[in-house]
Amino acid sequence: MFSFFGKKKEAEHSNRWVFATMLAFGIVGLGASFWLAIEEFHLLKDPNAILSCSINIVLNCSAVMKTWQASVFGFPNMFLGLMGYAVVITTAVVGLTGAKLPRWFWITANVCYFLGAVFAYWLFFNSVYVIEVLCPWCLIVTFSTTILLATMTHYTLRENLYRLPKNVNEKVQEFLRKDVGKLITASWLVLMIALVFIKFGDGLFA
Repeated sequence: MFSFFGKKKEAEHSNRWVFATMLAFGIVGLGASFWLAIEEFHLLKDPNAILSCSINIVLNCSAVMKTWQASVFGFPNMFLGLMGYAVVITTAVVGLTGAKLPRWFWITANVCYFLGAVFAYWLFFNSVYVIEVLCPWCLIVTFSTTILLATMTHYTLRENLYRLPKNVNEKVQEFLRKDVGKLITASWLVLMIALVFIKFGDGLFA
């Protein structure tokens, strides 16, 4: 019985961290997307406007906004962030209240955020190697999306929402207990930062 209550308390504590992280980075991502939308409106009014996120030749969101990659689906990409992060924030608040969301919702959210992360990194690699200019707010969005995907995936795997076979699930739970997922996420982010510095070097601070 003590073991049962101990595991229950541990799960509740873990959930607080999961949903608090989701809430924090959902707010960060939403804020970055909102500011990008404001900058987009400034640029539409005046194509020669100097935006607050245009710091130098390398860190220059106005240059990125003028490319076709900035409106892949026929509208500015930041509108996807405004919608997606709002859902994340709502989900996090619901989770922090202790309410349970249905399995289908979490799986859908996890898959959508995986696709969102793929899109974010497609834009990231385009910025680094094709456009060769970086958008500071976009980098924040990409970072937030990475943390949110890692957090959602951790939760869905921990709760075995994909209904993995018992032997596979046991290995996954051991993987999560050892925080290997956090190590992979941190290593990935360090690699992305390294790629940026290798590509642009001192130009980031010029």
